[in-house]
Amino acid sequence: MTAHSTGGRTRRPGREAGGRTRRGLKGVALLMGAALAAGGLAAAGVGLAVPETASASSHREAPLISGQPQFDTTDLYAFVSPDHPDSTTLVANWLPFQEPAGGPNFYPFAQDARYNLHIDSDGDAQDDLVYRFTFRDHRKNEHTFLYNTGAVESLDDPDLNFTQTYDIELLRLKHKKVVSRHMLGRHLPVAPSNVGKASMPDYQKLRDQAVRKLPGGLKAFAGQADDPFFLDLRVFDLLYGGDLSEVGNDTLRGYNVNTIALQVPSSYLRQSAEQPVIGVYTTTERKNAEGHFAQVSRLGMPLVNEVVNPVKDKDRFNASSPEEDGQFLKNVTEPELPKLIEQLYKIKAPAEPRNDLVSVFLTGVEDLNQPPNVTPSEMLRLNTSVKPVAEPKRLGVLDGDNAGFPNGRRLTDDVVDIALQTVEGELVGAENDLGDAVDANDKEFGGNFPYVALPTAGSDVRADGAATKSGATGLTGGLSSVAASWGSDTLMLVSAASGALGVLLVGLGVSWLRGRRHPARRSWLG
Repeated sequence: MTAHSTGGRTRRPGREAGGRTRRGLKGVALLMGAALAAGGLAAAGVGLAVPETASASSHREAPLISGQPQFDTTDLYAFVSPDHPDSTTLVANWLPFQEPAGGPNFYPFAQDARYNLHIDSDGDAQDDLVYRFTFRDHRKNEHTFLYNTGAVESLDDPDLNFTQTYDIELLRLKHKKVVSRHMLGRHLPVAPSNVGKASMPDYQKLRDQAVRKLPGGLKAFAGQADDPFFLDLRVFDLLYGGDLSEVGNDTLRGYNVNTIALQVPSSYLRQSAEQPVIGVYTTTERKNAEGHFAQVSRLGMPLVNEVVNPVKDKDRFNASSPEEDGQFLKNVTEPELPKLIEQLYKIKAPAEPRNDLVSVFLTGVEDLNQPPNVTPSEMLRLNTSVKPVAEPKRLGVLDGDNAGFPNGRRLTDDVVDIALQTVEGELVGAENDLGDAVDANDKEFGGNFPYVALPTAGSDVRADGAATKSGATGLTGGLSSVAASWGSDTLMLVSAASGALGVLLVGLGVSWLRGRRHPARRSWLG
């Protein structure tokens, strides 16, 4: 597939798949533009104290969390389960950039953390449900340095020296107060880090054993997995090598993450069949020296704290809650990113104030995933009544696939390309095929829960291209494949990266825009 490929996209006037209207499609473009251009909207400070050792989410993008990877949320996914469409699957990842051979301690979940999945069932920006995961370490033999002392055939194999278990607790809330608690599972086994083929000759078997059924039709999984996010991160090397030569490589290839996955009947999560839209976000809380927990990481929509928030707000965002997300309204109505693009590459920024970005980014897309009487807030919104499709389109709603991003987020959704295309006006008057030339994950995702790909083994020899990941500090979309020479009708899109407290923050990378924008092609958009 070429870098400019739209994945077989067919543009049609009027209604798209699922009865979407022109207005709704415009809203999608605005939503995604806002997700990149709203420089700090969701970084609201709230009544929670900013932790002394604060945080971040999305692959080491904030100053303080980069040194605390066990608490660093990298990505969140929420989608209607493809093989069980009456259920919703939530997948959240932590501890980014895991070198598969990084022993002997490898990559456990933190014992002094609470990993939370938050559900807003009615759109009021307040939690209705929280699924809380807590972990405990176990060692069989402290007189060896080894993670395992022989080939591991099962999760209870005596040769697996280090193991973890976890509990899942369901909290029900009303008006921000916990009204009930219910323990869904105790002492569930965690899938271990994939040490290597000699140590774990059948890792799939270990993965399968770690998938547990819970009362009420739920399923749970915790353990190591391949990092499902696919993109090119090399914007930091003088904007793709200084000559646009460093593109088209999935720089997360070969790295693992720690995954928590939960499959829940959708009827448990949504307010009702008539109001099927849920809001989802995740947080990590860390116990301090006094034994109290403080929130140190938060993640909803992808790229928010990586690209959207300015450095001054990143750690504050991670200690905040969604109901206060309107505090930085000016960062939306007068966003920084389009100005940077215009300054660097002479692509004119849309006129301000950007009131269109405010309504769509904070509320969900009308007639798709916007709950009635919604309180503006940043989180991943999913309409649980939209059925999964047999062949998902990587550009999601932009390509007429309403089961995809930004209606929730599937593992296969190419959120970088979607964001790049919409920030420059896709479906609102400026069609383009921007992208980073990485269209899919290097490993195939599974067809059943927990869907994430198996982790890379420590014994595997990684491709040369993966070596660049060790120096990556953030997340970016980059450039579509480089042509042999510049053409008079070719535009380039790059965003700026900035630095703070030793962490190089991300901008949008470099991309090609194929062809000039022709009014005739987009006249149907209105």
